[in-house]
Amino acid sequence: MKIVFDLKNTVMASLLAISTLTFAADWAPGNTDWGKLPELKRTKAALYLTPQQAYDLKKQDPKGVALIDVRTRAEAMYVGWPGDADALVPYVEHAEIMTEWDDKRTMYKVEPNTDFEPELARRLAEKGLSKDATIILICRSGDRSSKAADRLQMSGYTKVYSVAEGFEGDTAKEGPKSGQRAVNGWKNANLPWTYKLDKTKMYFVK
Repeated sequence: MKIVFDLKNTVMASLLAISTLTFAADWAPGNTDWGKLPELKRTKAALYLTPQQAYDLKKQDPKGVALIDVRTRAEAMYVGWPGDADALVPYVEHAEIMTEWDDKRTMYKVEPNTDFEPELARRLAEKGLSKDATIILICRSGDRSSKAADRLQMSGYTKVYSVAEGFEGDTAKEGPKSGQRAVNGWKNANLPWTYKLDKTKMYFVK
């Protein structure tokens, strides 16, 4: 279908753009100077949270706030995920059998998850929440969550926040941890996370 094709092209173009930008590592942990947020982390609604703000907001209203992890299933399984997250709803996903390689991003190719919006809507309905609810999206470092937030805004969601630092954070440019995701992020802020996954919160292809 044309809509799916256009969506796929839009998401893939965003992913390619992300691969060419390296300045996000300059974003200091806990920074809230959103006007200086790197382009790849920006959303049209300009609603952002630090990891600590996201954690606090979720703790203050656990039933009224939805915290959604939009990373892939593999990331949640091997890297861990925020223990307080309501669900894993991948924005993009690897093919069931990873046979295609992305030379530009030096990783297995990912494809848009056409089930992203229906699955997110289902998860919100389980919590009794509507499109006007406060939704917090978190990905690896704030790029996918920003694109996912824009997509939801276009579909009528009104309060979608992106965790600008993501779960793992940005990569260090220099020093002993150069190339590692040690600059900022949920894990580096020592917020609660776990390798133990709750099956009821995980994503399964319909």
